[in-house]
Amino acid sequence: MTPASPPQISHENRLVITALVTATFVVILNETIMNVALPRLMAELRIDATTVQWLATAFMLTMSVVIPTTGFLLQRLARRTVFILAMGLFSAGTLLAALAPGFGILLLARVVQASGTAIMLPLLMTSVLTLVPVARRGQVMGTVSIVISVAPAIGPTISGLILQFLSWRFMFLTVLPIALAALVYGARKLGGSAEAERPRLDAFSVVLTVPAFGGLVYGLSQLGGTGSGLGPALPLAVGVAALGLFVWRQLVLQRSGSPLLDLRAFTHPMYTVATALLVVGMVALFGVVILLPIYLQQVQGLDTLATGLLLLPGGLVMGLLSPTVGKWFDRVGPVPLTLTGTTLMTAVLFALAFLNAATPVWLVLVMHMLMSLGLALLFTPAFTSGLNPLPPHLYSHGSAILSTLQQVAGAAGTALLVGVMAAQAHASATGAATSAIEAQLSGFRAAFLVAAIVAIAAIVLAAFLRNRPALPATEEGAPAAAVH
Repeated sequence: MTPASPPQISHENRLVITALVTATFVVILNETIMNVALPRLMAELRIDATTVQWLATAFMLTMSVVIPTTGFLLQRLARRTVFILAMGLFSAGTLLAALAPGFGILLLARVVQASGTAIMLPLLMTSVLTLVPVARRGQVMGTVSIVISVAPAIGPTISGLILQFLSWRFMFLTVLPIALAALVYGARKLGGSAEAERPRLDAFSVVLTVPAFGGLVYGLSQLGGTGSGLGPALPLAVGVAALGLFVWRQLVLQRSGSPLLDLRAFTHPMYTVATALLVVGMVALFGVVILLPIYLQQVQGLDTLATGLLLLPGGLVMGLLSPTVGKWFDRVGPVPLTLTGTTLMTAVLFALAFLNAATPVWLVLVMHMLMSLGLALLFTPAFTSGLNPLPPHLYSHGSAILSTLQQVAGAAGTALLVGVMAAQAHASATGAATSAIEAQLSGFRAAFLVAAIVAIAAIVLAAFLRNRPALPATEEGAPAAAVH
């Protein structure tokens, strides 16, 4: 007797998911498109490494502040309305970035872009959970993983190609028409109405996200400072205190009102394990995509085109493998995939900690491809195993929490690793007689070693991950699923 085939996804739902995946790919691609341009921007705008990295860090930090509000937006507004808001903000920020006369306006434009990007991620994941049968989610999440992991990986390649021949402004002028086309297409294909429930937005919780996440990321970024600014201690203390107050506020609102983020998602153990695993993965991913272009250009002497092309195969590895990993997940579950992926990721990070000026470029290429393979084996199983256990009324909040913590991890990881790199390079340069290149290399090695030590935790977490779809009993009396 042949087993029944898994339920199919309707044609209409496929069009909706296609529109959302396309739009999300564009906005996430933009997240790292400036990484290869950072050395050029440092020269043209006359700013140092710890300042220029805020073009990446402020983007992720803004996302971490805006994303918590998306649980509210997805319950309050129709999917089409949320989509138009997200892509409208992103397109406006992209136009402003293309026209920016200096660093301040460019930073503001990145914040506006990030506000739109922040809304797209939870909208995509919530829609997948709502529209795709459980038996098909691994395969579809494989496609979603392309958006979340491959788009940041190929951003440097695309910007490298553009920067070889054109001004950095064309990174945004190239993205803008694609974003506008996605906006028009999605506005036509998406429809539906908001949830029956109409929660209130807790303004105090929104305010708390700024010092909570902002303090943590700013404090970490100051680890690489040379004595200027507030230093790391005060911002980190403010961030931890505000984060504690934010969590307390959500727990109170769970009993008496509508929390900004419903933390009951963490009562599902696999959601907690998967979230922690993805946080570590994002530290590794964003650390590599920020540090490697700087190493390749400042130490190896590659131009932007060569840097972008060298990072392209890794992006292709993730892009080609992610849907296949989704199918493997549906068959064998998460553990074989995530254990292999995290072990590979950690080994490569330790190998990167031994880089020097004589390291062959082909070896850097191989390490980047192995790193990409490890991340491909990690992201899809972790996303699917984490979100599957949630009942429908937690879909939007679970997606928002996961996306928030990912962005905080990416921003904190970027700030921490660039900070460690800058601090170690400065210490080496002011210590014994050391060349500028050797001082830089000392910084890169220290940053990759810190990332490798953090990645060890991912191996432990991967061993505990299981795929446990929500039980029907957990859905009794739950509100309707997020936006239809």
